[in-house]
Amino acid sequence: MSTRRPRALITGASAGIGLSYAEHLARTGHDLVIVARRADRLAKLATRLESDHGIEVEAIAADLGSSEGVATIAARIETGERIDLLINNAGYAVRGKVAELDPDALEQMIRVNVLALSRLSHSAMKRMIADGRGSIINVSSGTALMQFPSNAGYGASKNFVMAFTRHMQAEAAGTELRIQLLMPGVVATDFHQIAGGDVANFPADWVMKADDLVVASLRALEMGEPVCIPSLPGIRDWEAYVEAEKTVAANVSRDHIAPRYH
Repeated sequence: MSTRRPRALITGASAGIGLSYAEHLARTGHDLVIVARRADRLAKLATRLESDHGIEVEAIAADLGSSEGVATIAARIETGERIDLLINNAGYAVRGKVAELDPDALEQMIRVNVLALSRLSHSAMKRMIADGRGSIINVSSGTALMQFPSNAGYGASKNFVMAFTRHMQAEAAGTELRIQLLMPGVVATDFHQIAGGDVANFPADWVMKADDLVVASLRALEMGEPVCIPSLPGIRDWEAYVEAEKTVAANVSRDHIAPRYH
């Protein structure tokens, strides 16, 4: 009987939500492949997790804003030892009104939030379909459901994650693949400082601990819920959202215009 431990690959693993995933999965007996830009942080984290939990940790320093960095991780997924769980967590926010955004900064964010995630999702689905099993968690954002000034770039990038992941779920139907769309709200990490804000600006009852978010995400994966919005009271609220979409979609393509346009 095989005693192989499950292996998870986590992007953005050196801080915030990614670090919480790494620590939780290490405690529960997963070997890890941890990915982030800073080699020094990764090396220290790998050493600590191996020592504390008796697991194997592979650390890969890669900039997912570069083609080379994405190609490195894609190759690891496709040709290395099998990955049982991919967590596409790497991402950040560039905020500002559309007319005032730095276009170069916006493009770089899209490279990480959109292009890297879609490429790694491709590599993982291809490998997992061949292996007959596997799980993917794609981290979107609750702001994908909202529209407000200065969030167009980031919110749209997370809208892409939401749509892309839901299409992945449709394609995985009938297989042993589990695909989760994770949509966090405000989480107590340094994400907000990096984006030029401050988590202290939010009401305390809006702010979730990263460890609690991770517990909810992994529990939702076990339960087979396609979407995890950790503080959403019931999955039926999401199902109602999907049903509202279907109502609109049913009339998207007709051979005549709506009467109000006459």
